[in-house]
Amino acid sequence: MSQILHPQCNHLNPSGYTVSVESIYNNYMPLSWNEIRDRATAFSREWKDETSEDAEAKSFWDAFFNIFGISRRRIATFETPVIKSDGHGGFIDLLWKGKLVVEHKSRGRDLDRAFQQAKDYFHGLEDRDLPQYVLVSDFARFRLYDLDRDETHEFALKDLPKNIRLFGFIAGYQTRSFGQQDPVNIQAAEKLGQLHDLLKDAGYRGHPLELFLVRVLFCLFAEDNAIFEPQQFREWIEQRTAQDGSDLGPALAHLFQVLNTPEDARAKNLDEHLAAFRYINGKLFLETIPLTSLDRRMREMILDCSSLDWSSISPAIFGALFQSIMDKVARRNLGAHYTSETNILKALQPLFLDSLHAEFQRVRRDSKRLIAFHEKLGNIRILDPACGCGNFLVIAYRELRLLELEVLRALYNSQDQHLDVSQIVNVDVDQFYGIELEEFPAQIAQVALWMTDHQMNQKVSEEFGQYFARLPLKKSPNITHGNALTLDWATIIAPKDLSYIVGNPPFIGKKEQTAQQKSEVLALFSGTKGSGVLDYVCCWYLAAVDYMATNRSIRTAFVSTNSITQGEQVGVLWPGLLQRGVSIEFAHRPFQWTNEAKGMAAVHCVIVGFSLSNQNEKQLYEYETIRSRPNAVTATHINPYLVDAVDAFIVRRTWPICADAPEMNYGSMPIDNGWLILSDNERRELLQEEPHARPYIRRYMGGEEFLNGIDRYCLWLVDIDPAMLRQLPRVSVRVAGNRKYRLSSDRQTTRNLARTPTLFGEIRQPNSTYLFVPKVSSELRRYLPIGFNKPSIIASGTALIVKEATKFHFGVLSSLMHSAWMRTVCGRMKSDYQYSAGIVYNNFPWPEPTPKQRAAIETAAQAVLDERARHPDSTLADLYDPLSMPPGLVKAHQTLDRAVDAAYGRTNFRTEAERVAFLFTLYERLTSLFPTEKKPARRGTRRRTT
Repeated sequence: MSQILHPQCNHLNPSGYTVSVESIYNNYMPLSWNEIRDRATAFSREWKDETSEDAEAKSFWDAFFNIFGISRRRIATFETPVIKSDGHGGFIDLLWKGKLVVEHKSRGRDLDRAFQQAKDYFHGLEDRDLPQYVLVSDFARFRLYDLDRDETHEFALKDLPKNIRLFGFIAGYQTRSFGQQDPVNIQAAEKLGQLHDLLKDAGYRGHPLELFLVRVLFCLFAEDNAIFEPQQFREWIEQRTAQDGSDLGPALAHLFQVLNTPEDARAKNLDEHLAAFRYINGKLFLETIPLTSLDRRMREMILDCSSLDWSSISPAIFGALFQSIMDKVARRNLGAHYTSETNILKALQPLFLDSLHAEFQRVRRDSKRLIAFHEKLGNIRILDPACGCGNFLVIAYRELRLLELEVLRALYNSQDQHLDVSQIVNVDVDQFYGIELEEFPAQIAQVALWMTDHQMNQKVSEEFGQYFARLPLKKSPNITHGNALTLDWATIIAPKDLSYIVGNPPFIGKKEQTAQQKSEVLALFSGTKGSGVLDYVCCWYLAAVDYMATNRSIRTAFVSTNSITQGEQVGVLWPGLLQRGVSIEFAHRPFQWTNEAKGMAAVHCVIVGFSLSNQNEKQLYEYETIRSRPNAVTATHINPYLVDAVDAFIVRRTWPICADAPEMNYGSMPIDNGWLILSDNERRELLQEEPHARPYIRRYMGGEEFLNGIDRYCLWLVDIDPAMLRQLPRVSVRVAGNRKYRLSSDRQTTRNLARTPTLFGEIRQPNSTYLFVPKVSSELRRYLPIGFNKPSIIASGTALIVKEATKFHFGVLSSLMHSAWMRTVCGRMKSDYQYSAGIVYNNFPWPEPTPKQRAAIETAAQAVLDERARHPDSTLADLYDPLSMPPGLVKAHQTLDRAVDAAYGRTNFRTEAERVAFLFTLYERLTSLFPTEKKPARRGTRRRTT
């Protein structure tokens, strides 16, 4: 293709004539690997006996680049002058800006010294011109340094054909593994973010800005992925626009127009650099947007962006990073806003990838069935109704293409020179559908799928040795910009044509929802009692079930907040779904939704895969801890709590379901705006001035104080004589402040409390020792830390108390059995467990021990208390931290667990999920005896749980 400079290499140009540089650029088409390998063989043969004269070096490297069908003079220069690190001048033998430095020596010279000499030149290069590769040679040997990967490859000239794929970066072929937190993705997003800010500050905003950035992104990707010629976009900017950037805006507008125009429809006198760009189509460049005014700094920023290796960009995660550049706050934590591929695959694999791979293994040796399977892959249709930047769709598409590549390997001979790979690839981007509320992510999703398509086409090219690219773009992803909760999904794709629904709908709890979002929840769940408590993600479940009703073969999987499978939401969301035929086919129990970004918010999620056609085999993915790897177990039935147990709904109860269980209540609530509460310093200051107030100051304890040993106090004036109160002016000031606060309240009940300003608003303090249960506890703890308190310690409203508790009750509530129940059915405060009397405690199935078993539990419970007492300087938070829990306390709890298990009649629980399934069986038995809640019969009197 390029002019042959070495006289003995003319056979490398089969046509036997010299092709002009302009012609090369205008008709750029990467060679196949088969062609490149043949050319490398001819090159090594022709140069094996050449002289070692340095004068031959230029011919050597021109011929070397010609192996790849690339004109060296278009991308690289000889003898580039630079200032070295020692301050002296020097000349780089060959420089391809931002990609490659070549240092050539005479035959037999020291290549280590050549490499050091090449590195010395780095000092004189702009940052964006620093190379990714250094290649040193002495005619007979090559040594390639991959600086990004810190890898070195050395081989003799005769072995060049065997190692030619190392130079895929020259031809536009590069095989990269995309890490979850690959720095190049972060760098690319940051640089585009800076460009975004410059343009926005200059007054270029909204839709035009977003579309402009997406188009620039595509051009950057194209020149590093064999869509454009290497560095074609960068070179055009450098050579055809002014350094001050004044003409770059109109020039880019012209380029975008050219990219949307077929070659045969372009002006005959079009600038040769513009005419050299390929026709892209795909409607990406169709819309005319307002011209933008760019300056020197903006031009430099685009050139800096072009210096990155965009072949290393992962479309699966870059889209979300790119979206985050629109928000400066989000950009401070770049990397925390995308979903890791590992987590995406947790949904995709059990939904359809695992079954497809299994089917492929069954049919791979039967060509007729394999051809039918290949056709099946091309007919799969996938919808993500909350697609964002398309990361679920991108991974799904990539995985289907990789599976298809395995099929093609089995069906076709990669050495078949007559095979046209463009006719055998069935899977395409138009099989993928998405709905996205915001316009910018919707545009990114479409481009990300095109980028993935091209990367997969390159894999096909590598496999079959011939260049394959779908250009111009003829098919497009079906990404719809709109509200998935108000759109009719059937207008996007008919249910009869859809195979799967998958996605990660918004994680928005009831308190964080906007007025618009709340109205959408209420509209979709109209007639459902208690729908106001539902998370926003629940809407997608109902919308999916509505859509699936006319095609019950559709399978769906959503990543969701774990709250929809715990606490009060279960009884609101799931009964209606189950009545409509929903069957949970697979599920990941709660785990931490992570990527490897620093500062990432901890979000606890579940994945629920469901359909309207009950499948026999179900998979439940369990986690030993929320950060563990999942373990797949076969289940017979998965209920809404994601347990292999019967369907049951934990309803809020006023009384314990088991008659012999004592009541649980809230602690006392001051309703005082802080007037009756004292810090440790405030207590000391008060007693210094009014020592007679000491009898009226009590320890005041909520969950935080209980767990972390924090000293806090309150004024407990239940029995104070009025004359004594008047002798305590500082106490009186606080009482007066409380009265004033209550009188100013909008609530009548609070204003009524102003009549007794010395007292807490709600008093439930026991007169004897009681069991203290913190309402909120860390999700890291294996056991729920609880304990006995003296009646002199006032329990606050952030605590739950059991007045009639014994060591038996302490032992059962401290056991793994009860902790497993709590983790399954309780609500959450952020990621922490939020214990409640109405949901957790009152529904807990207690054991019915024999006297001997009861005594064993009490003995083991005392041993737990004794072990705690052995560490007087440690708080309960210290003692129950999984990293610092004392071995003696661990052993005491294990003994207690065995005693409690024995009281339930089971001693062989393998997993926590088995424990919960067992408890659900007991719960079903108990609720069948009491279908409606009644006050259980037991000795003594009861008071209603608050």
